[in-house]
Amino acid sequence: MDVLSSTQSQSIFVKQKSTNATHCKNPSNLRSHVRMSQKSIDFGLTHQLFDEIPVSNTFAWNNLIQTHLTNGDSDRVVSTYRQMLLRGVRPDKHTIPRILTAARHTSSFSFGKQVHGHALKLGLSSESYVISALLEMYGRLDGANAAKLVFCKSARRNSVSWTLISRLYIMEDKPGLAVDMFKQMVESKSEIDPLALVTAIVACGMLKSLQEGRYVHEIAKKCGLEADVLVSNSLLKMYIDCGSIKDARAVFDRMPSKDVISWTEIFRGYVKNGGFNEGLKLFRQMSMEGVKPDSLAISSILPACGRGAAHKQGKEIHAYLLRNGIDLNVTVQNAVLDMYVKSGFIESAAKIFAGMKDRDAISWTVMILGYSLHGQGELGVDLFRKMEKNSSVEIDQIAYAAALHACTTARLVEQGRFYFNCITAPKSRHYALMVALLSRVGLFDEARVFMEEHKLEGHVEVLRALLDGCRIHHNMRTAKRVIEQLCDLQTLNADNYVLLSNWYSSFAKWDMVNELRETIRDMGLKPRKAYSWIEFRNKIHVFGTGDVSHPRSEKIYWELHSLMKKIEEEGTRLNLDFSLHDVDEERECVPIGHSELLATSFGLISTQAGATIRVTKNLRMCGNCHDSAKAISKIVEREIIIKDPSCFHHFKDGFCSCGDFW
Repeated sequence: MDVLSSTQSQSIFVKQKSTNATHCKNPSNLRSHVRMSQKSIDFGLTHQLFDEIPVSNTFAWNNLIQTHLTNGDSDRVVSTYRQMLLRGVRPDKHTIPRILTAARHTSSFSFGKQVHGHALKLGLSSESYVISALLEMYGRLDGANAAKLVFCKSARRNSVSWTLISRLYIMEDKPGLAVDMFKQMVESKSEIDPLALVTAIVACGMLKSLQEGRYVHEIAKKCGLEADVLVSNSLLKMYIDCGSIKDARAVFDRMPSKDVISWTEIFRGYVKNGGFNEGLKLFRQMSMEGVKPDSLAISSILPACGRGAAHKQGKEIHAYLLRNGIDLNVTVQNAVLDMYVKSGFIESAAKIFAGMKDRDAISWTVMILGYSLHGQGELGVDLFRKMEKNSSVEIDQIAYAAALHACTTARLVEQGRFYFNCITAPKSRHYALMVALLSRVGLFDEARVFMEEHKLEGHVEVLRALLDGCRIHHNMRTAKRVIEQLCDLQTLNADNYVLLSNWYSSFAKWDMVNELRETIRDMGLKPRKAYSWIEFRNKIHVFGTGDVSHPRSEKIYWELHSLMKKIEEEGTRLNLDFSLHDVDEERECVPIGHSELLATSFGLISTQAGATIRVTKNLRMCGNCHDSAKAISKIVEREIIIKDPSCFHHFKDGFCSCGDFW
């Protein structure tokens, strides 16, 4: 029923009776009643106040309505409004917005439209507060287009109303329309405030449109609002989301004052774009300038430490967290956990995980995948079984992918089949892992049938998983077919032609090798170069294939020659098969000139006896280097950890954690 019936509508215009005026004589009594209504737990007393509030005192009614609204009791807001009308109290421009807010909170669109009618009858529909509340109500309950109709019919349009419509379009994932509204706002000569700019900037970030973003940026400059911290921070995020770290840095450098959000956004941008060193440099600069990082800042910079060469910075940041009592919420702990996993410290990661009081799906997944990447697939599978028993954690597709990865590392076929069948809508990643598992244990016929059933022959990720199995089991026939398929699917990928060239070279088909080299040259393709790096005394030492540029090259090669002589004396046979290797330069280079062995040798001559050597390589290790590293670890009695794109190889006592399956 319409709360403003014809009788009630007339009553609110009736002149107030003189008897009601007596209540105004004691304002302190009224204030005490209002205070009591605000603090009272028993809201049943509220109705007792209705008769005591003067009819002429709209402020008191508004205060009572606001109290209920603040307490989240929208039903009492509505009942108080009804009583207000029944007693002939005329709502004002402050009453209607609060009632519209209550209608929005209760999702009562029909009631909201009735209140809109009241506003029209009372002549309040052109008040700015009322317009804003109407736009919010229509936008949330009937959509942005409905709100825009109200906006177009309103006589007053200010920055708030323009921005509200833009924000509603953003909430409906229509950033293009939000930007259009901002442009119309500019053309209408309406006042542009920081909130309007931020809303438009957010829309540009969602569109990932540099052109639109730079347009809004120019408007911010013309309005003299570029230096506003809120606007600058929004511009930073927008440029990063649009992929322009250069524009983001320009905004950052011009900011007269920077808060923790500013710093976090800029080094997050560098980390996101692979500029890990610059990100860490900015993080240190922030600390030097006295800006204390919060949990979000820590979570944003830790991925930059998830590399073997940056593990010291990661440990320092972890120590900083503990010393300064920064909130170790689950997001921060997950970031620390991920940092230790990716920088090669799986034992430290396990300790962090064991000490976590609260764990979410990310915590479990990071640790399961961590065990798998470090060659401990069985532990990863065991941990996933524990995760299954934890009713508070929802297992998603990413967790199942981690479980499949662990099964692949541990070569647990039956368990892998079971987990794959648990996935309701498998993605390309899940199919690739299943093929990797089958081919890793030599089940090529089953892998082929699986691929045919799911029509996976055209998926590059799946084909590369199959090729890994061919490499392990030296299945040359299947490998050639897979490589040719990859060449057809990725005609501009030089690595595929290198693979095919190495395959032909293993059979001494030099005419085909030369033809493929001509193909690579004629197409202007550039095979990837292999590099390895190691950190020593806060400096990164990078080595290429056959590198002799390092100041200590003579000592590095002498050490390798000495080690190789010992390996030969012990009768160890090294794997010199490059038939399915995808690095062109390494096949024809003397094995001791491969980048990972050069970096390892540098580590051995530069560190104390017993110290762990940590090396990272950008491309897959060849079989010769893998066998050499195993033998060297036994001779020098040290652990050597080499990370390549597939996994962490922990070489110790003549064995590798990957079990020679990589």
